[in-house]
Order: sequence, then C-alpha cells, then structure tokens
Amino acid sequence: MLQSNPPLLQHYGELVHHPSEFPALVCDEPKNGVAMEECQLPLIDLNDLNSDNERERLACSRAIARASSVWGFFQVVNHGMSPELLRRMRREQVKLFQTPFERKTTWGLLNNSYRWGTPTATSPKQFSWSEAFHIPLSHISEEACYGEYNSLREVMKEFAAAMSKIARLLAGILAENLGNQKGVFEDICDESTCFLRFNRYPACPISQEIFGLVPHTDSDFLTILCQDQVGGLQLMKDSQWVAAKPNKDALVVNIGDLFQAWSNNVYKSVEHKVMANRTMERYSIAYFLCPSYDSLIASCREPSVYRKFTFGEYRSQVQEDVKKTGYKVGLPRFLL
Repeated sequence: MLQSNPPLLQHYGELVHHPSEFPALVCDEPKNGVAMEECQLPLIDLNDLNSDNERERLACSRAIARASSVWGFFQVVNHGMSPELLRRMRREQVKLFQTPFERKTTWGLLNNSYRWGTPTATSPKQFSWSEAFHIPLSHISEEACYGEYNSLREVMKEFAAAMSKIARLLAGILAENLGNQKGVFEDICDESTCFLRFNRYPACPISQEIFGLVPHTDSDFLTILCQDQVGGLQLMKDSQWVAAKPNKDALVVNIGDLFQAWSNNVYKSVEHKVMANRTMERYSIAYFLCPSYDSLIASCREPSVYRKFTFGEYRSQVQEDVKKTGYKVGLPRFLL
C-alpha cells in the first residue's frame, strides 16, 4: 500500500473495509463534497473602525454584527497583521509538517500537540484527511516544546499575539452591539484555553469527496482563520453547502457555539467543513478564542434559549457525544 506522511490512506482503507458501529451521518447525502455554489463571504475593512467619521465606524461595527447574525462567517482586511509575518509563519508551518511522521508522533513537538486523521472514526463519514498541531497559547513560550525548530518559537509568539488582538477586538464589537461592555470577555478568555491549530490537508488520491475536516461547528466564542489559496472551506447557508472563495488579503472569521449561546441565538455558529483536494495540499492556521473551563456561559438576553453551563461542561458533553455516537451534538444538548 502507498506510504504517506501521515498514513491517512492506510487508516481510511481500514475504515472502508470495516462496518461502522455507529449509524452513518446523513447530513451530506447524496452530495457529500459538492458545494452548490462558490460564494464571496461578507468582506469588512477594519480600517473603518479607526475612521474620524463616526458614521463609518458605526457602519463597520454593524456590518460585523450583521454578518455574524446572517452568515456566521465573514472576512476582514486591513486587520493589522503584516504580510511579512504571515509569510514567515507559513514558512515555519510548512517546515514543521515536513518533519517525518515518526518524529511528529514521538518527539513531543509543541507539547505533544500533534494530531492526524480522526482516532474516533469508525466509518469514512467520520474521517478527516488532515493533520494538525493543536497548541494552547500557554505553551507557546516554552522552549522545550520546540526541539530543533527554534525559529518557530518567536514567529509563533508574534503571530499568536496578533491573532489574539484581532479576536478580542471583534469579540468586543459583537458584545457592544448587544448592549454589553467591550471588555466582557477579557477576564475569562485566557492563554490556558485559547489556542492555535496548524492544519495541513494533504492531496487526497482517492476522491475529491473526502472530508479534509468533517462537518462541525466550533466550540469557542469565535475563530480566526488564515488560509492559503487552495480553497476547500465550505459552510452551510440557507440549507445548502456553499464554497468560500479564498481571498489572499483576508482573514476568515466565524462565530462559535459559545457566542451563539451567549447572544441567545442572535449570532450564528454555522456548520462548516473542509473538502480534500485531489492534487494540491492545503495549509491553514486557526486561532480559537475560548474562556477558562470554569467560566459560566449564560445568555445576555432573556428569556434565554439555553440553560447556563460552563465551558468545561460543554467540552465534556461534546467529547462524550463523539465517543458514544461518532459525532458532535453541541448546543441542542443545552436547550431549555
């Protein structure tokens, strides 16, 4: 069998030849990887937030809130992260993923944060054709995590700080739009639970209808994605999958489950996925704005749609559901 780094083909082959103990997901049938159309996500220029014109500042804030309510996704340009920093980060990311598979799995790189495929998958429908480093911000400064990749540490620290600044700016705007203080999340979102995820989606020789990342919603407040131009990101819009057209100058932002619960369904955490590419590999980096595990998530408006819960409770329920059923249930578990 063809060898690969990581051995995704071998694992996928095992799933194909062994029946699943869980029922197959039906959300994508019969058009598993086929997006109905390619769309341009709402594009927002963050320079307008610094305008001397109050009307322009307010229009920008409202555009962010509107996109979060209607799409659950949007793009931002003039976000303050330099192109040079993005290039340096991408170079280091590619170098890291080019490491032999055995080293990635055994050398303890980045605090043993390496993941590949989907260990819990029992059928092809639950399998992600990808590999990742899932890194808490609290470990970024630890020199022992980097081994021979010393140049990665400084770039990652600078990149994480820039992403954090953008995430907190956007979260503050979204909170203010609902009548709350901009700094409402400052105390509960700390480095112990916010994290970066480096993603690589190898070219998939089997089919273009293989998931690079299975359909899901994010279990955070919001996510900021830096991606290349290969494409593959799809999201659910008006009950159908649409492909998000890459924009080389933009970062992609999406709302997570916690913001949907906190906003009482004003902002939408939208199901999304990544489809594998038959001939090209894809790289991306995601920043996840998360609270501490004991933070209480309660609606900012009444009557509340969801019962109160902690982030730790939410994560535990998600993990339990995936273990028992093969997929994430998420917010419906917490409806009143």
